[in-house]
Amino acid sequence: MTEKLPFSRRTILTAGGLGVLGAALPTAANAASAAPGDTRRMSPAGSPRATAPKLAFHPDGTFKVVQFNDTQDDERTDRRTVELMEKTLDQEQPDMVLINGDVITGGCETRLAVKQAINNVVWPMESRGIPWAVTYGNHDEDSLPQSGVDEAGMLDFYRSYDYNLNAANIAGLTGTGNTIVPITSAAGPREAFALWLLDSGRYAPGAIAGQDFAGYPTWDWLRMDQVAWYREESQQLEQRLGRKLPGLMFIHIALWEHRFMWWGGVDTRTEADAARGRARHGIVGERNEDECPGPFNSGMFNAILERGDVKGVFVGHDHVNDYVGDYYGVLLGYAPGTGFGAYGLPGAERNRMRGGRVFELTENGDDVQIATRVVYARDLDIDLTANDQPMDPTPLAPRQADI
Repeated sequence: MTEKLPFSRRTILTAGGLGVLGAALPTAANAASAAPGDTRRMSPAGSPRATAPKLAFHPDGTFKVVQFNDTQDDERTDRRTVELMEKTLDQEQPDMVLINGDVITGGCETRLAVKQAINNVVWPMESRGIPWAVTYGNHDEDSLPQSGVDEAGMLDFYRSYDYNLNAANIAGLTGTGNTIVPITSAAGPREAFALWLLDSGRYAPGAIAGQDFAGYPTWDWLRMDQVAWYREESQQLEQRLGRKLPGLMFIHIALWEHRFMWWGGVDTRTEADAARGRARHGIVGERNEDECPGPFNSGMFNAILERGDVKGVFVGHDHVNDYVGDYYGVLLGYAPGTGFGAYGLPGAERNRMRGGRVFELTENGDDVQIATRVVYARDLDIDLTANDQPMDPTPLAPRQADI
């Protein structure tokens, strides 16, 4: 993480540095009210474009997702970031990949550099024909003052790739590219699982009601309209399907409940408290830095408990955490930082935690079983030297070069 920037895409309007956004996908509620003769495709809110790949469980009822996090570099991405991604993809053969926020960071001084930085880390999936998507983190717009490219412009660029699954922006909803990615059943065309991809924002505003955030976390948080959007879309899915649709949610910035789970309480911070948390919630993995949620609890976990369909919430942001546990029936976990160009552990161990998280999903009637584990660079014969090894940008395909 870096210090707060003096602006936030949640408090200013930007025009989209890579071009004007197309029409936002209508919500299910307003689709029916479209003008007579309107021939635009009326997609459910937050769904991938009509030409995007369709995801389905294999005939044996399995499906695999890989989560990368914090690739976080400029156009001269550390070559080992791409090597880690490529080796993970070739070993795991996933059906879908998510880069869960901080895809790029500051340092991109031009529009071309932003495109190159993005292309470096999405091309491993695109070149292999693997469907993929991103969420946004706090660093993705760090280059905005120099490059002029905001998250809306980046979203246009992402959606220009054949295998991208991100939805268009939803008018009036906080955040960029909030998306529901459905996975259909091996037994037929009905939805069996959902991947909820939400933008957890960047930084808190400078002040609210004349009060600054000195002493409080200055990261952003899921806003109430996003919580309401999840809840309403979840209810509509249940009404349409006649059952709750199980799923996983991915956001960049941790919920407060991630911290509560680790420490086994709200105000406790001793090793005995952490041991209680690990035992009660079955936590496995490492915690090498404080969780960094925003100053307010969004209420998303409460909504998830009420709805009972999202089975896990997975985050990044804190690069050297990789733990996962069961917090009152919901998996809460981290994927470690993937990008070698971003901060890691201190000293010679800087790159020991680089990796990605794997999710193995298995259909079981109307339910889906979830197993998860981490793949580390240290197990893939990748150089872990604590230095920087920048690469030349991966060439842009003609379509992306022209955007």
